[in-house]
Amino acid sequence: MNAISQDAVASASGSKLEALNAWVAEVAALTRPDTIHWCDGSDAENAALTAKMQADGTLIKLNEQTHPGSWLHRSDPDDVARVEHLTFVCTSERDDAGPNNHWMAPADGHAQMDALFDGCMAGRTMYVVPYCMGPIGSPLSRCGVEITDSPYVVANMRIMTRMGAPALARIEKEGAFVKGLHSTGELDPNRRFIMHFPEELTIKSYGSGYGGNALLGKKCHALRIASHQARSEGWLAEHMLILGLQNPQGDTHYIAAAFPSACGKTNLAMLIPPEGYLNDGWKITTVGDDICWMRPGADGRLYAINPEAGFFGVAPGTSKKSNPNALACLQRDAIFTNVGVTADNQPWWEGLDNGQQPATDWRGEPYDAAKRPAAHPNSRFTVSAKSCPSYSPEAENPAGVPISAIVFGGRRASLVPLVFEARDWTHGVLVGAAMGSETTAAATGAVGVMRRDPMAMKPFCGYNFADYFSHWLSFDNGANKLPKIFHVNWFRKSDAGKFMWPGFGDNLRVLEWMIGRVKGEAGAVETPIGFLPTDADLNLDGIELDDEARAKLFGFEQAGWQAEFASIGEYLGEYGPRMPQALKDEQQRIAAKLAD
Repeated sequence: MNAISQDAVASASGSKLEALNAWVAEVAALTRPDTIHWCDGSDAENAALTAKMQADGTLIKLNEQTHPGSWLHRSDPDDVARVEHLTFVCTSERDDAGPNNHWMAPADGHAQMDALFDGCMAGRTMYVVPYCMGPIGSPLSRCGVEITDSPYVVANMRIMTRMGAPALARIEKEGAFVKGLHSTGELDPNRRFIMHFPEELTIKSYGSGYGGNALLGKKCHALRIASHQARSEGWLAEHMLILGLQNPQGDTHYIAAAFPSACGKTNLAMLIPPEGYLNDGWKITTVGDDICWMRPGADGRLYAINPEAGFFGVAPGTSKKSNPNALACLQRDAIFTNVGVTADNQPWWEGLDNGQQPATDWRGEPYDAAKRPAAHPNSRFTVSAKSCPSYSPEAENPAGVPISAIVFGGRRASLVPLVFEARDWTHGVLVGAAMGSETTAAATGAVGVMRRDPMAMKPFCGYNFADYFSHWLSFDNGANKLPKIFHVNWFRKSDAGKFMWPGFGDNLRVLEWMIGRVKGEAGAVETPIGFLPTDADLNLDGIELDDEARAKLFGFEQAGWQAEFASIGEYLGEYGPRMPQALKDEQQRIAAKLAD
């Protein structure tokens, strides 16, 4: 790959990129790379970058007959997930970051990070990666530039964003971009920090090569920084999938759904309807599987884009049964991170269920089930969204798609029924704010612990949650035509500890009921926690549910909900005087009804 000097780039790029050129020069002076490469996103550049990584072992070629154009990457064993305890939001006032974030004063954050960055790219290439989150021509999109010394990051950003020359042209036109500085450093867990400076639209990440910590366009920009941008500009940046549900009459409704990482967003976004529904002409299209940016349109409806161009999905559990569309994506031109491989060099992970067996585990050692799983529980795949059989051409619509329903959900083994509908927008915001879920392997720490994860944004909201809830409430202004809000729980268990709802494609039955509610055609029973369907309100043809399952999936347990709402009240109180009174009033209203 040819090195491009800083002076050559500056003179070639024109005066409108002075701010960008000056920043690149400043970073180069701090990090002292051997060479600087401005990424254009071309096929030739990617081929050269890939060849370099294959030569130094960063990427391992997978079976070209079974998975053409696909690669394996093995990360450091101590660098396999997001590090929430090392992730900071640096605002001038501590309360602006809120108790939901680790805070550091901006001056202290910059000083700490710049000391780490000092000389860190010596002997390395510094890559300048201009990118656009969202379709290049969309007014809803926002641009950024990531500076990194990781070619693996460049290869992933090329898949996950609109990266290269078109993004640079938009930056030149607008003159605005989010700054992201990243170095893998020494990959030392004791020298690993991810700092966000939302007031400056700046990110600094050091010491990790893991996706959520290193692909700065993803969680760092598209959620933490964008949520701050969205609040000031009047839109929403959310941890949500976007799917289209088309009925046999050809009408399509778009649904945005927020689940914590590794709780089934990708599976739902790429859902294949049950056979009966397929035969009747139902269809799911995939706009996005992880992030959703929404803003009111001229008609008052919320319109959404997926700011990403690819999928960075969890591999374990992805199979022909759970997500055939995702599996179909992964047959070519994919990057696999921390999966196992078979004897003939095919990617393998637990749950794949393809008749193969792993020969080597994610650390590159001979597979031994007694020692560790073949694939790390948070192993990933990166692949273009356009490779998905259910990919929606509306994903490139610069105007976005109109949202009919917003869905919140998490992993709850008990209490929470299969689905319920919020009474109104304020109640729906409380449902999202109070959302609880059992933790997964997507973040470091214990797995299976129930924690509050408002709107699935606990690790990702770039400012005080109390202000975030107020921002949500502000959309109910009398002019907007807001979507209905629902809550789902695919993970309810029986007394014997077994999942009671079949999930996967059968989740379409729940989505059908939601759209029926949006259209005023589906039945429901009013309870203090919202509107619940009876088992007769859903199409359960072909579903076998015993009496316990019907009672728990469609039932309402008053005593349990009394305790839940007492806990919710305590949780809201943790945010102090900034917590909007409307949410506290709503919690008390429901608590009073539960006490009747």
